[in-house]
Amino acid sequence: MSQPTPESGRDGSDRREFLKSAGALGVGLAMSAHAGAQPAASVPGPGTPKPPEPAAGGIPLRQFGRADAKISALGVGGHHLGDLKTVEEAIALVHEAVDAGITFFDNCWEYHNGKSENWLGRGLAGRRDKVFLMTKVCTHGRDAALAMDMLEQSLVRLQTDHLDLWQIHGIAFDNDPDLAYRKGGVLEALDQAKKQGKVRFVGFTGHKEPATHLRMIQMDYPFDSVQMPLNPIDHGFHTSFEKVVLPEANRRGIAVLGMKPMCGTSDPVKQGLVKAEEMLRYAMSLPVATTISGMDSLDMLRENVKTARNFQPMSAKEMDDLRARCAPAAGDAHFELYKTTLRFDNPQARLPHGYPLDPTQKEVQDMFENAAGATPH
Repeated sequence: MSQPTPESGRDGSDRREFLKSAGALGVGLAMSAHAGAQPAASVPGPGTPKPPEPAAGGIPLRQFGRADAKISALGVGGHHLGDLKTVEEAIALVHEAVDAGITFFDNCWEYHNGKSENWLGRGLAGRRDKVFLMTKVCTHGRDAALAMDMLEQSLVRLQTDHLDLWQIHGIAFDNDPDLAYRKGGVLEALDQAKKQGKVRFVGFTGHKEPATHLRMIQMDYPFDSVQMPLNPIDHGFHTSFEKVVLPEANRRGIAVLGMKPMCGTSDPVKQGLVKAEEMLRYAMSLPVATTISGMDSLDMLRENVKTARNFQPMSAKEMDDLRARCAPAAGDAHFELYKTTLRFDNPQARLPHGYPLDPTQKEVQDMFENAAGATPH
């Protein structure tokens, strides 16, 4: 299999190498889609988070796992940043978030085909030293050399010489842990990047299968962090990250980064099942280092900042009551499309495995548009 090494310029649009690989790996399939362990740490269990530590700007700070670092209890999601209409709007949101006391910024090499990293880098110009910057590497089973190429691209886009956290993106399929741990796999890139001083901490992410997350941890690489969806809907589904992965990560002192507190789409809020503040408070009340929320407007940022500044952990009864209210809707995961559909799968996550793509997914559409506009060479 060829090893695509996509390049993105400052506008995130120059991806000819990626497009060649996409063709080789199955754009045709895409069209058919129509028809060593660390010592255990003393960490509270679910529902009993440590009291938050006040921070400048009023956003609580929390310990980053077993590491000597603290991060804001509320983080800014990188994908939604690329959903804003203009780079000026994205920069304004980043500036206001930093000024409000948010220090944790999420991103990913493949979000919006590089645009999200570019826009975040421009927003953090002159503010880099005030934040804990994370992005993700998107080998999706491919080798360490590709990962190091992606790291260099991310550093350029983000206008920095190092990352505070570099995570493997989208561990999802049964063989992903084996591919990561194999000789020449992405874990070797994590080690190399740390030795070179280009990253401080390393971890992995995913949103599909808790059992795969658990296996990734139990194979005993010393991850500093793990990122997963955590919300009251997840708790009620039969494959729950909160029930399966969160306790083991806490036991090992791995920093847990919660994401999708409103299920990635806010549909439970839009349909009147819960309030946005309840969803965010629930996620923040779990024993996590931060809760990452996608925010594609200043109004949403301000509402989340208000919740974070006034944060008081839910009581065990409040959490149980909310879980009970959400349980009937959680049974078939129709609010958790990131677990049960292709809607949240970036094409880079599927192409290396030879899987068909979802032509309605945004990054897939961008890929086709770029392919149509590419100059043959």
